[in-house]
Parts: sequence; C-alpha cells; structure tokens
Amino acid sequence: MTIAAGIDVGTGAVKAAIFEVKDDEARWLSRATLRIRQRDPMELARLAFDQTLEDAKLKERDIEYIATTGEGEAIPFHTGHFYSMTTHARGAIYLEPQSRAALDVGALHGRAISIDPRGKVLSYKMTSQCASGSGQFLENIARYLGIAQDEIGTLSRQGKTPEAVSSICAVLAETDVINMVSRGITAPNILKGIHLSMAARLSKLLKSIGATSGIVMATGGLALDAGLIAALAEDLAASKDMKCEVRSDPNSIYAGAIGAALWGAYRFDKLAARGEVLTAA
Repeated sequence: MTIAAGIDVGTGAVKAAIFEVKDDEARWLSRATLRIRQRDPMELARLAFDQTLEDAKLKERDIEYIATTGEGEAIPFHTGHFYSMTTHARGAIYLEPQSRAALDVGALHGRAISIDPRGKVLSYKMTSQCASGSGQFLENIARYLGIAQDEIGTLSRQGKTPEAVSSICAVLAETDVINMVSRGITAPNILKGIHLSMAARLSKLLKSIGATSGIVMATGGLALDAGLIAALAEDLAASKDMKCEVRSDPNSIYAGAIGAALWGAYRFDKLAARGEVLTAA
C-alpha cells in the first residue's frame, strides 16, 4: 500500500489531494482547494497540503510521495514533479475510465489532450495565451457585468439570443462586451455568446488531436461552468464530424492533483521495487 499526495499549483487556485493506492486500486482520502487571489502560491500549497493531512488524519511522515504539478515545482517539500498534461490525463481517467481525451480549461488557456486507457498522453493542442477563452477572461467579464462567478453558468443557459464574440484577443473581446452593454444586450445573452465562442475554439482543439468520438472529460476550473459545458454540447451537436461527448465531474477541478498523486504512487512503487530510497526535495 502506498499513500501519495498531489499538489497542483494553477494560476487561479491551488489544489491538493491524498490517495491510498493498493494493487492498482486508488482510494481518495482527502482534498482541498484554495483560491490564490494575489496570495503566495507556495504558502497556499503548504496550507492546502496541511489541510488534506488534517482531513485524512495523517502526519506528513505518513506520505510516501508528494508529487507536484502545474507551477508547483518550486514547492520545497515535494518529492517529484510531473507535467500538467500528464497529470490532467491521468486525472481524467480516474474521474471517467472511459475517457479518451481530456479538455483542460483553466484560468489562462484551454488544452485538448488525447489519452490512452492508462492515461498516457498521445497528443495535445493548446489555445494561444492571448485567447479570450479562459477563466481569467470570464472572471473579468463577470466583474464588469456585476455578477458573481458562480452565477455565470446559470445566467448563460438563460440566454436565448446570444451575441457573437468574434475576437480571439481578450482585450478586444472585453471591448466588444463593453459595446454590447452600451447597446442594451442582456447579461445572459452576452455570457452565452462568450461561451459559444469559447466552445467553438475548444471543439477545434479536440478535432485537431483527432478526438472526434468517444468521451472527453473536462478538467480544470471551467469544467464546473455549466454554461460552457452546455455550449460545448451545442457546438458539437451542430458538427457533422464531431461525435464526442464532453462530460464534467464535480471533482474535475482536482484532476491535476489527482493525476499527480497517482503518478507519484506509481513512481514510488517502481523505485521502491529497485531498492531506491526517496526523500523530499
């Protein structure tokens, strides 16, 4: 039996998870997420990890491998680091074993990842850093519209005549939204238009990696945005070439931390079998 932790330091939040792995069976012991909000991500990583330890009723010495991902390589108490594509792929398989692709939509970018049944990355494609299809962009728009982030999905699904947002530049897209407000376009129609624009770009990413059929697991912070998931379903249904189904899970935001913990447990077992001793960095 191996107990491993995964810590995913993203742009908008730090996520941590602890797993117990035995004979290829993984059991989730605890999880925690903390929004960064201009705070030190390294300090938050420590806080999130300590919270998972407390929830799991464990001590740090009980954790045999502490794996980091995302921007977490500088965490001083980690054992090893994994690339975020690798961890989101493995996390997607844990959340939905039938997944053959992951769609990671975070604070700064969107990324489509083709994966095999074990969670190995086969190919990937990422949006431009300037793209307006990101969590940070949506957060800025919500602030301008005077609505809470957790209202975005609900309001978007109420939009009946969405207003198109054509710009791929976040700055220009925000200007488009300002113009829409001045023209009296309602928040639901603005948000649905933004979601449809984002969905069209994400669908192209899936097509570019050959994920045209089967189950796609949404990961990252925007995986919990019901408006975006609904817009993706609408966009995919309108395409003759795309027969895939995008799914989300209440724990999709933890996909990177999940994958880090599970790959960490796997690495620990492999190294331990060779008699190698692991210590924190």
